[in-house]
Amino acid sequence: MPNEEEALVLDYLPKGRVNSFKPEPIAQVLGKQFFSLLEVVPKKELKAMETVYVGKEDRDKIEFIKRRVNFEQLTSTAIAELDKAVEKIVLEDKQRFLDFFNSSRPITLRRHQLQLLPGMGKKHMQDLLREREKKPFESFEDISARVKLLPDPLKTLVKRIKLELEDDSLNHYLFARPPVKERRFDRRF
Repeated sequence: MPNEEEALVLDYLPKGRVNSFKPEPIAQVLGKQFFSLLEVVPKKELKAMETVYVGKEDRDKIEFIKRRVNFEQLTSTAIAELDKAVEKIVLEDKQRFLDFFNSSRPITLRRHQLQLLPGMGKKHMQDLLREREKKPFESFEDISARVKLLPDPLKTLVKRIKLELEDDSLNHYLFARPPVKERRFDRRF
């Protein structure tokens, strides 16, 4: 699976975690493509909501990626910034998320990808499918105008992405990489 290229800074800890073995600055970031939660070691001070390059090429602000983290491992500041960061990513790449509304498909015979969005029932899904057959959606506002009583598409996407980051027991991930499963070692000999 491809790696993240860019990420948004959620939190910067200049002295690292309190309980860390080696005190070094760390930052918690959210990948812009796969919504991967990463802990990185920065080269210099970072600001919340700053975009940083985390790809494989030469990084100007990041020394190295330390590890992927789960939602439970985020700092309280990172959790507080998460909604804003997800919304910023969605708004910066609107076409990608509009394409989801225009090309989503069934998962099973009885379930559609659209139904995985919070507040999206069968009626909304059928209305959405009917409207996109007439003409593809051009904006989030267009979706709201053409599908009556539909929850705000932007807020719905943000809720779904946050759910995918928080809940490691989901069966289907639409936007985020599934969370890292903790490895449990059997200590029996």
